[in-house]
Amino acid sequence: MPFEPLDVVSIAVDAGQAIMRIYESSEDIEVQTKNDESPLTRADIAAHDSIISGLASIDPQTPVVSEEGRVGNPLDSETSWLVDPLDGTKEFIKRNGMFTVNIALMKREGSRWRPTFGVVHAPVSGTTWFGGVSTTATRIDDTESKTISVKNTNDPPIRLVASGSHRAERDERFASQLGSHDLVRMGSSLKACAVADGSAHLYPRFGPTSCWDIAAAHAVVESAGGFVLGPDCRPLDYDLVDEVLNPYFLVACSADWNEIWSRNQD
Repeated sequence: MPFEPLDVVSIAVDAGQAIMRIYESSEDIEVQTKNDESPLTRADIAAHDSIISGLASIDPQTPVVSEEGRVGNPLDSETSWLVDPLDGTKEFIKRNGMFTVNIALMKREGSRWRPTFGVVHAPVSGTTWFGGVSTTATRIDDTESKTISVKNTNDPPIRLVASGSHRAERDERFASQLGSHDLVRMGSSLKACAVADGSAHLYPRFGPTSCWDIAAAHAVVESAGGFVLGPDCRPLDYDLVDEVLNPYFLVACSADWNEIWSRNQD
């Protein structure tokens, strides 16, 4: 890699600080609506600008695909940065703290892309997760840094994480087939990171997401020994150019739930 992993961590933290300056202000959060009906705030733009500047300082040749805009053309490169400057804008607007900064390095494989490195930073708690193909999965809390791994036992009760904003009949059906389980609701990439650091067993996603919502956490999960699977139980891959929406996916600490996952794709 032409950069040090902690350089990207610092970029994510700086973006988080830009978000927090707006989050902690006494002003009402002004919300615009984008063409896809998703919300946009000054914090999204401030974090985007901060990340674009930071990545240009450490890796100016690699294109950047961000939810809020592109720099360069990923089709002209074998690698691309993939960024969600503020994952969980709805949670940010609610001021519930469950939002993250996501930065992933993607590698092109034909017409599809796979994450090779990712950083997820939670500005409110100050926690950062990072990892990748050549980078040990790590969690940083304040100044403490530790190696993380997914749960190594599937003994009940199963700990299931789910969205606080998107949950439907299909989610309930999947959960009912797990047997005894505890359900924890949270927002943004925090759900996948909970699987990566062993706080939860699995996170099924039947709701809409885009490539930048999960790719960074995907890299961390795989580095920690877990799986991010598409509807066919194969590793999830991505389109950064034409169809940025993801299919349904499962984040899990083991392959033990693949059969249940397969049964719920109709």
